[in-house]
Amino acid sequence: MTELLERAIARVRALPEAMQDDAARMLLVFASSEGEPVYHLSLEEEASLAKSRAQAARGEFAADEQVRALWAKYGA
Repeated sequence: MTELLERAIARVRALPEAMQDDAARMLLVFASSEGEPVYHLSLEEEASLAKSRAQAARGEFAADEQVRALWAKYGA
């Protein structure tokens, strides 16, 4: 094991159990050769993504002024 990996494992050990499990799942997926997705969408996320894709397919996009308003509100 490399020194960097040892340091990372030590930090993960200090996390709450639920976060340790999340980190373990990420590492297992990263090391997997089965090609599983890194993140599994919830049912709500799948529905939202399907809605967004349908809107894009219909050419429904935010107007420039809507985008500018979001950038002004949330920064960048």
